[in-house]
Amino acid sequence: TGPADLTLDWALAGQRRGLVVALGLSGSEARFPSEPFADHFAEAARHGLHRVAHAGEHAGPESVRAVLALGAERLGHGVRSVEEPALLAELVARQVPLEVCPTSNLLLGVAPDLASHPLRALVAAGAAVTINSDDPAIFDTDLVRELTRVGEELEYPAERLVELAAAGFAHAFLPAPERATLVARLHRAARELAPVHLGRELAGPPQPA
Repeated sequence: TGPADLTLDWALAGQRRGLVVALGLSGSEARFPSEPFADHFAEAARHGLHRVAHAGEHAGPESVRAVLALGAERLGHGVRSVEEPALLAELVARQVPLEVCPTSNLLLGVAPDLASHPLRALVAAGAAVTINSDDPAIFDTDLVRELTRVGEELEYPAERLVELAAAGFAHAFLPAPERATLVARLHRAARELAPVHLGRELAGPPQPA
């Protein structure tokens, strides 16, 4: 019995208690290929656990195809899928959620800056992009900072940021009614805040006294 076996046993025990909904595979996919965990993912699927896997961050499109073959329903990162048009088209068609972590990607050298980061291409292609903080304590960030950074550096309007935030709820491993409720609450909050945001834009930056 190895660490992966123990992790699966723990996840299944947590599922029985209503505490765990998914099995994840993380770490550098360039150093630790996903294929050895095929049986673990298959067993998780048999028990109704969702499956998530890191891919397309430190390794290229081949790592994404590998975890899709394992049955991964959501991809941690997945940004290098843009390097293979056919793979990107498949992800778009299937609407496989991508957990994009801008600050983490920049700090770990996936891209030198957001202008050259694959995020813009993924969004333009219609991929199911969500914005994430990765490891907040390590990268000193949170979702507000990530969305703010994306908006400022890619010059995305508030409406696009709301769409990205809503995608996080829409692709959560929750019952469909709960996902719909969360998305509706987000859009309602955005509408309520829109006049305040617009007022600030019209007023311009604060003026010195």
